[in-house]
Amino acid sequence: MEFNEFLKEVMPKIERLGEMARESTVIDNTFYYRYDVKRGLRDQQGKGVLAGLTDISEVVGKTKDAEGNSVPCNGTLRYRGIDIKDIVRGFVSENRFGFEETAYLLLFGSLPSKKELGEFNELLCGFRSLPVSFVRDVIMKAPSVDMMNGLSRSVLTLYSYDDNADDISIPNVLRQCLQLIAQFPLVSVYSYQAYKYYHEEGGLVINTCKKDLSTAQNMLRLLRPDGKYTELEAKILDMMLVLHAEHGGGNNSTFTTHVVSSSGADTYSVIAAALGSLKGPRHGGANIKVTKMFEDMKENLRDNSDSAVKDYLYKLLNKEAFDKSGLIYGIGHAVYSMSDPRAEILKAYVEKLAEAKGKTDEYELYAKVERLAPQIINENRTMYKGVSANVDFYSGFVNSMLGIPTELFTPIFAVSRIVGWSAHRIEELSNKGKIIRPNYKCISEIKEYVPIAERK
Repeated sequence: MEFNEFLKEVMPKIERLGEMARESTVIDNTFYYRYDVKRGLRDQQGKGVLAGLTDISEVVGKTKDAEGNSVPCNGTLRYRGIDIKDIVRGFVSENRFGFEETAYLLLFGSLPSKKELGEFNELLCGFRSLPVSFVRDVIMKAPSVDMMNGLSRSVLTLYSYDDNADDISIPNVLRQCLQLIAQFPLVSVYSYQAYKYYHEEGGLVINTCKKDLSTAQNMLRLLRPDGKYTELEAKILDMMLVLHAEHGGGNNSTFTTHVVSSSGADTYSVIAAALGSLKGPRHGGANIKVTKMFEDMKENLRDNSDSAVKDYLYKLLNKEAFDKSGLIYGIGHAVYSMSDPRAEILKAYVEKLAEAKGKTDEYELYAKVERLAPQIINENRTMYKGVSANVDFYSGFVNSMLGIPTELFTPIFAVSRIVGWSAHRIEELSNKGKIIRPNYKCISEIKEYVPIAERK
């Protein structure tokens, strides 16, 4: 019997067993309160449990008032102690690309001099290639319909091409991380090109990197058949990479990086684990949800008036529209309350790009939802803190305007976030902490073993 026939035959049994498995693992919510378990490692107000220390970045959503009480404030994000707004203002005012400078800051703890930045760029340029025949033998064979899985597979396969793959000394890990930072754009775009060729019967164009171009410029060059892009497009993609490069030690994929690094695993396994975390729609896949939500909104709005938009948002909250999850995607954040600084920075550039692309009407709809959604959520939900647009709210729209296919939304996030993962991996290894092992309380009743002949 062929496997597909076997699968068709056994699936009804597996579905029944699946329901048994589900029923045997559902835990009554009262146990979480009884034992004061912080679900998702968060307290009842959504604040994360303090699980570690980091010197890499800081995410701030609250401050202290005159009485010493914790109160919501405008969000702040600092890379190595420097406000992200100041970092952006710095390279924008000098008309430079900022991602490479940001990567240097996160990895080494200080802003590079002009000479240091030049040397760092040369290092990345030297690593912007893949092993001989890697595209043909790995990426082009059995290409995945999911680019994140393709990226993970390629990362794990690169282990086999590394003569010192298991060496976790800091210099070797840094070398591996720099290689992966440089290689991620190639692997991501080539995986998409292979997917499009085999699964959508599209043309196959494999462009190569140019050493004198930035990461953002090379991404667009690799992606587009003619390799062309505008300066505005490259600058905005660069901005996206800067804003997504790092976000504290507590986000899911970065915490995964710390957890797996603490076990002594090799760099390729650690980064593959982080990719698996980022893939989830609650993490790196969130901007795809925002984009699809807006597509549904545009199809169902009677007009673009405030009242029509409010009606749709009410339906979202009441699980009557889109995916019926009760969520307005792109609004709200685990830490930020009054504002997400990344969304604030990105918004100004989104408007410029929308004007250049003739998408002003669509931008105005996004801006309207950003204004109205927090009001409606506060009216209809119990809130322990404020709520505002997060970076995912606009990033999917930017990707779409740049002509980036939906399949690459999350991989582009990974192209950026690998910098933060690398910095946190080095931090975990440098401090030689214990293997991360939180506690889970078992609530099973003690039972006697029953011989098989006596079981019903």
